[in-house]
Amino acid sequence: MSSSMGAAKAVAQLKGWKAVDGRDAISKNYTFADFNAAFGFMTRVALKADKMDHHPEWSNVYNKVEVVLTTHDAGGVTDKDVTLAAFMDEAARDKAAG
Repeated sequence: MSSSMGAAKAVAQLKGWKAVDGRDAISKNYTFADFNAAFGFMTRVALKADKMDHHPEWSNVYNKVEVVLTTHDAGGVTDKDVTLAAFMDEAARDKAAG
């Protein structure tokens, strides 16, 4: 099990991520060209998340994907969240997200 590092430390390492009010979690909103690009991003991230056994809280409406990351069994943000967040940022760039 990973130990919690806290949202503040995590967001200091990531671009565009923010701490979630009221809990030890981080969040980011992604905007894509269309639904197909958003869904492609989610598919790529889902494959990585499953390999990591670390699954995001997220929602999708058309071209927007809202993500919240926290490591539930550690009670807060860990290195797993930072690793998955960095992968998401890379996947979003590949999909030409804004």
